[in-house]
Amino acid sequence: MSVLPLVFTSGWASGINSYAVVLLLGVFGAAGLSDDVPAALQRTDVLIAAGVLFLCDTVADKIPYVDSLWDTVHTVIRPLSGAVIGALLAGQTGSLSDLAAGAIGGSTALASHTVKAGTRMAINTSPEPFSNIAMSTAEDLGVAGLVTFAMFHPEAAAAIAAVLLVLGLAALVYLWSRIRRFLRRRAQRREERQRARRERAPDRTGTTPG
Repeated sequence: MSVLPLVFTSGWASGINSYAVVLLLGVFGAAGLSDDVPAALQRTDVLIAAGVLFLCDTVADKIPYVDSLWDTVHTVIRPLSGAVIGALLAGQTGSLSDLAAGAIGGSTALASHTVKAGTRMAINTSPEPFSNIAMSTAEDLGVAGLVTFAMFHPEAAAAIAAVLLVLGLAALVYLWSRIRRFLRRRAQRREERQRARRERAPDRTGTTPG
């Protein structure tokens, strides 16, 4: 059976929470539940590192504005993780070239990461923090559920991931006005901080203005 559905699903999930994907795949492989998981993901040090980073992601992802900063930092990490996981999965089975699998996993991860980051920007235009917590929890459960499902029904899981990706991109287009509002607010806050620093800075005579 081709590993392509699992590559696609893991790529989608990596764009949302790459550490959870590494942790889940590693645990499934180490437990002997799947022969498609490469040994590199089953190593104890990899599982420990993925677990620690997953906990960090779980906390940061539920705090307004911190989640968007976290997403910005992971703009490279998540697609790269999706590409590496895809290449490793393909190399394990030999049914798909490493280069093609990496491209599929990385591009899918980039698309789902774009949806996640954009949606969070839109949510952060709301002053209450509960929507962030609810969305983050739903994402975590979705990643865990779909990756687990993909271990036993890879084609069906890939179809679900494709539908979620299309719906997410459509929602992102719909929420674009709120995203632009978030970006304007962030730019305004950056300008205010810079203005405050200039006002507090001493002038050339060594005295503080005012």
